[in-house]
Amino acid sequence: MNWSKESWKKKPIKQQPTYQDIKELSIIEKELSNLPPLVFAGETRNLKKELAKVCRGEAYLLQGGDCAESFDQFSANNIKDLFKILLQMAVVLTYAGEKPVVKIGRVAGQFAKPRSSDIESKDGLELPSFRGDIINSSEFNQNARIPDPSRMIKAYNQAAVTQNLLKGFARGGLADLHEVTKWNLDFVKNSTLGLKYQEMAKQIEQTLKFMESCGINPSSSPQIAETTLYTSHEALLMPYETALTREDSTKGGWYDCSAHFVWIGERTRDLDGAHIEFFRGIQNPIGVKISDKISPDELIKLTQVLNPTNEEGRLTLIVRMGADKIEENLPSLIRAIKKEGRNVIWSSDPMHGNTFNSSTNYKTRMFDKVLFEVKKFFEIHKAEGTIPGGIHLEMTGKNVTECVGGFQDITEEKLGEKYTTTCDPRLNASQALELAFLISDIMKKSKIG
Repeated sequence: MNWSKESWKKKPIKQQPTYQDIKELSIIEKELSNLPPLVFAGETRNLKKELAKVCRGEAYLLQGGDCAESFDQFSANNIKDLFKILLQMAVVLTYAGEKPVVKIGRVAGQFAKPRSSDIESKDGLELPSFRGDIINSSEFNQNARIPDPSRMIKAYNQAAVTQNLLKGFARGGLADLHEVTKWNLDFVKNSTLGLKYQEMAKQIEQTLKFMESCGINPSSSPQIAETTLYTSHEALLMPYETALTREDSTKGGWYDCSAHFVWIGERTRDLDGAHIEFFRGIQNPIGVKISDKISPDELIKLTQVLNPTNEEGRLTLIVRMGADKIEENLPSLIRAIKKEGRNVIWSSDPMHGNTFNSSTNYKTRMFDKVLFEVKKFFEIHKAEGTIPGGIHLEMTGKNVTECVGGFQDITEEKLGEKYTTTCDPRLNASQALELAFLISDIMKKSKIG
């Protein structure tokens, strides 16, 4: 392959910080390279096997979490709330689609963010843009915006703690289906959705009681009481990703051990770019964001470079086009992939193409637009005879007010009540659960999933 974990350095690169102290950067990279992996190669291989089922239409992919993880907002409760809402959504989708759901969090590494501009302006002052807590600080002053390589160590430590928490939640009883009625967060318990969820939970409980009477219980079937939540992030900051890339000592091959699943963003998917070069050599299941800007020919070339053996479960195409562009642009891409027989997972990211600035000067997204794009994603795949594999959301388990609409009827005037994101607006737990119910209705009506 003529590839090494540093061969990307010979390629043009985008969206990287300019570190002032190269010697300090080198020290940090060496320290990171000697730290334990955050995930193990065997875990990523297991995920790839599960994603192969998604590719064949035997399972469904649910991927969601923060736009950008924060050092200041990190807490066990925040992680637990995200875990719980992902489980809630997965139960709804499993119940509707009658297929298992592969759960992947945008968590334990989602610290770096691409920016449309290198410069941010405020009150006449221009400073370098905030690029995520792994690089610089969101505080608007000159010193805070200087890229600091030591932040990579803090990001690693937070990611390690998060990985440990998630595994504890997954195996320590929180994921027990018998606890399904307790998963509702306080602020949805008395809502219409909360009651609808409780009704579904009661039906699941009745099924579990029947299974127990047949001798099927957590002791004989651990999957009733446990689950697996994989981790993912955009592998944007190359010094961090390179330092955590290791060769598997048991079966060989190189793995980016910063996460189970990593993806390439829309802004860094140049065929001759550094990120594509890095991704083509790692063995993780990977994703790439695609918008209306990509042509069918370019997409085919991209799949050939990133998945030359056409392996099922290796490559996920994360579609982020916007409600107004998906009908015009997605069908030709699907037809090209289908014609060439390329094995890919199609996943809908209905968030990034539907961002706008509100009248109250907040960056936001409209829930109805998000839902519309998801609906069209499913309808297009049905028309083309292909598999709509999953959904990819920026969301949180907290009761924030960052996206307009939903059954809570969040208006543009209410956005400032609890707008806490450090970057892009997220669906709150109510909106995410509502979206899962609405998607489940689409799945039932379309008889796909």
